[in-house]
Amino acid sequence: DGVIGGVGGVLVFLPQIGILFLFLSLLEDTGYLARAAFVMDRLMRRVGLPGKAFVPMLSAHACAVPAIMSARVIESRRDRLVTMMVLPLLSCSARIPVYAMITALLFPHRPLVAGLVFTGAYTLGIVAALVMAYVFKRTLLPGETKPLVLELPGYKMPSLKTALLATFDRCRIFVKRAGTVILAVSIVLWFLATYPKSPVPEVAEQQLAAAEQLELNGEVESANALRQQAERATSQNNLANSFAGRLGHRIEPIIAPLGFDWQIGVGVVSSFAAREVIVSTLAVVYGVGETAAEENPSSLYDSLRAATRSDGSPVFTTATCVSLLIFYVLAMQCLSTQAVTRRETGGWRWPMFQLGYMTVLAYVSALAVFQLLNGLGVT
Repeated sequence: DGVIGGVGGVLVFLPQIGILFLFLSLLEDTGYLARAAFVMDRLMRRVGLPGKAFVPMLSAHACAVPAIMSARVIESRRDRLVTMMVLPLLSCSARIPVYAMITALLFPHRPLVAGLVFTGAYTLGIVAALVMAYVFKRTLLPGETKPLVLELPGYKMPSLKTALLATFDRCRIFVKRAGTVILAVSIVLWFLATYPKSPVPEVAEQQLAAAEQLELNGEVESANALRQQAERATSQNNLANSFAGRLGHRIEPIIAPLGFDWQIGVGVVSSFAAREVIVSTLAVVYGVGETAAEENPSSLYDSLRAATRSDGSPVFTTATCVSLLIFYVLAMQCLSTQAVTRRETGGWRWPMFQLGYMTVLAYVSALAVFQLLNGLGVT
């Protein structure tokens, strides 16, 4: 599970990286992207970004990994660093399952409002990236943005062969250079969420015994339902007592001001491998089961809406859902991006700074929103 899951965590990015680079290569070959960078240069320079950052920022909405790789086209090291530091703030495709889960919890019967909130999450990411670029320009990475000097190529029909070769080369580099780090940390995260093994809880043993009796009586469907309940109880117990579960309990005092409990804390920790992992993690810790959540998403939403704290109050209130949404818009939560940033910058200094400032930004923003909504009595 650890090795295959880790490899899958690496290779899952390849299709979108390949498709994205293929179409970007085709666009570049037509002569269009140079014109797009020229048009955006004036706006980008006002916030401390070069016009050439427009293309990486565009591609970051698919995945920050190829976006950071494509920042190589920016000649100035300062401009390149600023671009790489803000690219993960733009909402990538990995955040979509998280946004979908939260908007479904907030507005299950109001799709128009849910769509507006979904769009707002993307807008927040764009605004945050531009604001942080401006902040870096005035503080950490001061200096004027290099003027955009380029020769506008003539429009022409793109070469499919050239685009395919460029796509293959960039995918090969991603697997070779980033894959080893991603694989290693994915295995570590799997180990933390799996061990130490816990004994089967008493309630699960009772359910399994009852399932056997029902099967002997010919009630196969009821027996299978009980076995699924026993499996969920066992998974929930194992995760709660694992290293990751214990870590969730330890960080609960830190994340409690955001409206998060230890189960959400486990999701936050486990989703560092990939943002969308929080959905399957919450399905396990709240007793739905990952398979059941995939087959019937409404079972996950019903379980999350019914989840309560120790005092009987609901966990996923409006304030908590909005806080979680803000956190995932702004937080790093992506091992792949960290690995590629390390490769592109030549060390761990900038990736660690990137992780640190995004975590602080996400925490403070989510804290402010949660406390404000709570203060206004929003439930």
